[in-house]
Amino acid sequence: MVEQTGYLGVALLMFAENLFPPIPSELILPLAGFTAARGDLSLPLVVVAGTAGALAGALFWYAIGRWVGCRRLKHWAERHGRWLTISPEEVDQAASHFREHGGRAVLIGRMIPAVRTLISIPAGVSEMALVPFLLYTTVGTAIWTTFLAAAGYLLEDRYQQVSGWLNPVSNIVIAGIFLWYVYRVATFGRRTAKQPAE
Repeated sequence: MVEQTGYLGVALLMFAENLFPPIPSELILPLAGFTAARGDLSLPLVVVAGTAGALAGALFWYAIGRWVGCRRLKHWAERHGRWLTISPEEVDQAASHFREHGGRAVLIGRMIPAVRTLISIPAGVSEMALVPFLLYTTVGTAIWTTFLAAAGYLLEDRYQQVSGWLNPVSNIVIAGIFLWYVYRVATFGRRTAKQPAE
C-alpha cells in the first residue's frame, strides 16, 4: 500500500493504526522511511503524512471521550464501577488531575507504544480544550513519527529491526496495563470503602 499509494497510503495506515492499535506504526513508518531512502518518497513528507494520519485517528478517540464525558462515565461507574475499576468520586479526581497535567500526559503518551491511542480518551472525557489537545498531540506524534521514519531511512532494507526492537517495549506496556487493571478490580471494594471516611 505504501509503495502503490505513497503519502496517502502512509496517512491512511497511520489513521487505521490509531483506530486499531494492533496495526503497528513500528512497521509502517520504518517501511515508509526505507521507501524514502530508495528515493521513491520524501522523508519530510512521510513524516507529515504519518503525523496527519495519526492526528486524525487521535481526534476520533478524543471525540469518543468527549461524547462519553464525565457525567456519563460517573453514571457507568455507579453501575459497573468494579469492572471499570473506578468510582464516581475517582472520576472527578481523575478529571481534575488531567485538567491540570493533561498537556504533559498527552505529549508523553503519544510517544509510548500502546498508550498512544488510549491517551486521547481521557483527554476527551476531561474536556481538555481542543486547541491544546491538537498542539500536544501534533508535537508528540511528530516526534514519534520522525523517530520511526528516520530509523527506517537509516536502516534501509533492515527497517524491520525497528519493530523487533520496539515490540518487547509494547508487550511490557500492555502487560503492565493488564496487571494494573487486575489490581484495580481486585482492590476496588477496599478503595471504595475508604472513600466516605476521606
